[in-house]
Amino acid sequence: MSRLPVIVGFGGYNAAGRSSFHHGFRRIVIETLDAQSRQETLAGLAVMTKLVSVTDGQYLDAEGKVLTLAEIEKRYAAEILESTLVRRIGKQHLDVDAAHWHKNLSVSAADGEAVSFITSRKQLPEPLPANWDVETLDNGEVRVSLKGAFDFKVDSYRELPVKSAGQLPTGFEPGELYNSRFHPRGLQMSVVAATDAIRSIGLPWKDIVDRVQPDEIAVFSGSIMSQLDEYGFGGMMQSRLKGGRVTAKQCPLGLNTMPADFINAYVLGSVGTTGSVTGACATFLYNLQKGIELITSGQARVALVGNAEAPINQECIDGYGAMGALATEEGLRQIGGREDVDFQRASRPFGENCGFTLAESSQYVVLMDDALALELGADIHGAVTDVFINADGFKKSISAPGPGNYLTLAKAVAAAAQLVGADGVRERSFVHAHGSSTPANRVTESELLDRVAGAFGIKQWPIAAVKAYVGHSLATASGDQVIAALGTFKYGILPGIKTIDRVADDVHREHLSIETRDRVLGDRPLDVCFINSKGFGGNNATGVVISPRQAEKMLKKRYGEAAFAAYCAKREKTRANAEEYDRRARLGELDIIYNFGNDLIDEQQIELSPEGIQVPGFAQTLRYKKDERFADMLD
Repeated sequence: MSRLPVIVGFGGYNAAGRSSFHHGFRRIVIETLDAQSRQETLAGLAVMTKLVSVTDGQYLDAEGKVLTLAEIEKRYAAEILESTLVRRIGKQHLDVDAAHWHKNLSVSAADGEAVSFITSRKQLPEPLPANWDVETLDNGEVRVSLKGAFDFKVDSYRELPVKSAGQLPTGFEPGELYNSRFHPRGLQMSVVAATDAIRSIGLPWKDIVDRVQPDEIAVFSGSIMSQLDEYGFGGMMQSRLKGGRVTAKQCPLGLNTMPADFINAYVLGSVGTTGSVTGACATFLYNLQKGIELITSGQARVALVGNAEAPINQECIDGYGAMGALATEEGLRQIGGREDVDFQRASRPFGENCGFTLAESSQYVVLMDDALALELGADIHGAVTDVFINADGFKKSISAPGPGNYLTLAKAVAAAAQLVGADGVRERSFVHAHGSSTPANRVTESELLDRVAGAFGIKQWPIAAVKAYVGHSLATASGDQVIAALGTFKYGILPGIKTIDRVADDVHREHLSIETRDRVLGDRPLDVCFINSKGFGGNNATGVVISPRQAEKMLKKRYGEAAFAAYCAKREKTRANAEEYDRRARLGELDIIYNFGNDLIDEQQIELSPEGIQVPGFAQTLRYKKDERFADMLD
């Protein structure tokens, strides 16, 4: 009997804001929300963006006047909405109108005369170029005379053709929330996002740790672009060209597995399984598959799965832009048919589009096996049963889509049909499409979805595409999709693709339903979401996420009504604790977990025996598991 991996917590930050308690989802469907939910989310974003401060639990404006939720909405809603989701790249990242370059300058002296300048002797290159003559002056200075031709690199500034990205809410800086000195932005985001997910559980982390063996907690997290800012690989690679020195932190902190390492070392203090599986834009699902495998097999009882990506820098924009993959200002102007460009509509899945939009995001889900969840009274927000991964076979272009996604999606639909029945899939499932917003994707993915729908008798398959709002966060992209799916399960709202006016003519949709407005599901809830991802290189993955309603139905079947009723009674306290965190978080009290150098394990105090290992600080002994895999081959 396999254990069911249930989602007992989730959190993170992206262009829509904080993910826990569905606030990011609320921002996406804010026009369709009830007034109370809308105003709570706007108030939380007002605090994040520093438009409003909080003192003694009250919201205050810049003059110290107390504000109600309704007043915050009236005064700041427009500015908050403009400071979130996909938008023009802010100068806290880089100046897209004057991006720094170096220009090669070839110079020759006029009329055969020498060119001279004065500089410090310490600044002379080694060795001296052959056509440099150096005269020593006072105070450590020298006069340099140059003859003939010579080359210089000089500062230059250019306008970038790509000007939009999905950015964290303007004014929200994760590094300000804890002692983040010299941490690359992606690692800052990992720390605060993992904290959000852990706090959202509503159970003290120590209570969870005390109920499991030390190696029964797993962490899978990473990034595909590594850490490319000045504190990571970016600074390490640039230092020689900039005349600087590499620091001792840039190399190790730049590694793409560092998000998992930071979470183990500074957030959880975990000694369990750890790592990251990288699969281009499908990376979150690759890591989710690992979490599912460990929980269903009993190797782990808790798994924190997520990713962090911070690609809004000139190098990433140059790289993806050189491929013609990104939406440019001119491209958006042409498809919009007007001179002024609305950068909040830059990402346009399944509509007239011209490329995808880079984004920063960090998302995490906390998985727990069903037995432990019921024992602890953990709240259940859904469950993840499968992730299917397939490559494309032989390829001509490594970045082009291929046949592997047909395998992943069809297998996912077939697997879900075994859980909810064929009619359940036909009537109560939907897809969070990869929806990257490229002309190629809108054709190839829609054809894939349409053909699979036809094969399984699905007539009008609802399709959502969260990248329309938060952009393409690369490794974290399918994490954004999972979080949005949980929001649909909670609120019964399926986000429309509101950044397009209509679906493009070349989109296949005989069996698909693609809407440009939010859909309120009413009394026809959805129980299954297929998370689809198509990554460069042939990294295809499709995940199956089931609703809390369906998960609870399955748990009642396994444990019986009486046991489930006892669980529900314990769950009330968990929910109250979780809601208290949400209340404080909306007021800006995020309570980041960052244990630097605390509770270190003394290796000399580890107790070893033939039966197991006792690790200091952990309540339970690590018991060696009986291995019967090869029993039939042994005497």
